[in-house]
Amino acid sequence: MNDVDRKRFEKRLLDERARITGVLDRMNTTARSDEERDQAGDLSLMPTHQADLGSDEQQRELDTSVNQNEADTLAEVNAALERLYKTPERYGIDERTGKPIPLARLEVVPWARYDVEGQKAAEQRAEA
Repeated sequence: MNDVDRKRFEKRLLDERARITGVLDRMNTTARSDEERDQAGDLSLMPTHQADLGSDEQQRELDTSVNQNEADTLAEVNAALERLYKTPERYGIDERTGKPIPLARLEVVPWARYDVEGQKAAEQRAEA
């Protein structure tokens, strides 16, 4: 990987970090707004039907899941930026095999730590 590639991936990582940060900020602002409304006792938006209560709970669970996924991705993006800045020669190198990660994979997932095979192995270890 050359310096031009590294600069391109740095921009992609910074753009992705900005996108994720924006999503997390919006989700947290919405959650705080809902919480403040609940604390103020504003019942005008309170659902009165059990189906509405279930839908609201399902939406909260979905929001929590999305928030966690975005936070996990943000951590990976930040780790990739740290690798890129501290040891640029190690960015794009599979942490398991020490071989270069194909540029096509980095184009899709610029924060990748492993090639596709290594990622599958890491996911299987995490599930076990």
